[in-house]
Amino acid sequence: MLVPPRSPAVRSASAGSGASSSPHAADPFRTVDGFAFGGSDTAPPGGSSPEATALTARLRRAGCVFAEDEAQLILATARSSDEAAAMAARREAGLPLEHVLGWAEFHGLRIAVEPAVFVPRRRTEFLASRAIALAGRVSTGRPVVVDLCCGSGAIGAAVLSAVPGAELVAADVDATAVRCARRNVEPLGGRVVAGDLFSALPGGLRGRVDVLVANVPYVPSGEVAFLPAEARDHEPHAALDGGEDGLDVLRRVASGAPGWLAPGGALLVETSASQAPDAVAAFRRAGLRARLDGCGELPATVVRGEARTAGAAGT
Repeated sequence: MLVPPRSPAVRSASAGSGASSSPHAADPFRTVDGFAFGGSDTAPPGGSSPEATALTARLRRAGCVFAEDEAQLILATARSSDEAAAMAARREAGLPLEHVLGWAEFHGLRIAVEPAVFVPRRRTEFLASRAIALAGRVSTGRPVVVDLCCGSGAIGAAVLSAVPGAELVAADVDATAVRCARRNVEPLGGRVVAGDLFSALPGGLRGRVDVLVANVPYVPSGEVAFLPAEARDHEPHAALDGGEDGLDVLRRVASGAPGWLAPGGALLVETSASQAPDAVAAFRRAGLRARLDGCGELPATVVRGEARTAGAAGT
C-alpha cells in the first residue's frame, strides 16, 4: 500500500535511554524509524479531536516527543476506541511504534511489521534505492535480485514496486521474519525462503544474480547493550549483533557472493561510516571491485562490490 513520502525521521525522547558515545547507540534514525515526524505535513487537518488530544497527552507523559503524530497514527490505524487504548498502552510500555501499529513506512510503501521483527530503518531506503537503480539498468532480460537478511522484506518489496517483472528472492534465517516478509513480498510477485544466507537460496540462482542486496547486522557485540531499548528489547538479537567488530556477517556475505553473482552483477551492503574501510577491504579480499556510496540526506553508507567473473560457488 502506497503512503505519501515524507522528510527523514528525527529522534524521539525514548531513544536517549541507555545512550552512549557509540555511533549505533546515538543513531538519530532509529526510534520511530518507520515514520518521518517533525514537519508540518504531519499535523492533522482541521485540528485535533478530543480523543486525539487526550491520547497525545497520554503519550507525551510517556516520553514521546512526537506524541501528536503518534496519536494520529494510532487513531488512524485502530478500528475502535478500545483498540486505540490498547495500542497506546503497548506504546507506553516501550514497544516500537511500528510494532504497535503493525506497519512502517518505507520507500513510499506501507510495510507490514510484526512483533519481534526487525523494523526497517529510514536510512536503509538509500540501500533500497541503490538496488532499484542497478536492477533497472539490467538490459539482458528480467533482472534477478536477491535480498539476504531480508527481515520484513521491505527492500525486496521496494524493488518489486519500482522494477516490475524483476525476479526477486528474499531470505532470512528467522521464521517470524520469513512469515512477515511473505506478507510484503509475495503479493508483488517475489519469493521468500528460509535459511542461513546463501544456504537458503535455490541452486538455480548460482551465477545469475544481477543485484545481491544484504542489510546485514553490523552493530559490534559490545555495543548492543547500549542500543535504544526499543531495538535492544524488541528486535531479534541476530538482526542487530554483527560480531566483535560488527562485520562478521558482512564478511560471510562478501565471501560467498562471487559464486552467485552474474558477470557484472553487484553486491550491496549497508554499513556505518566508521566500518566502511574494513568493509571495503572485505569485499576486495573476496575478489570484488569495491566502492562506497554515501547519501547526503540520510546517515547512510553502502558498500558496492562488482563481480569480476562468475567465480566459484559461495557457501
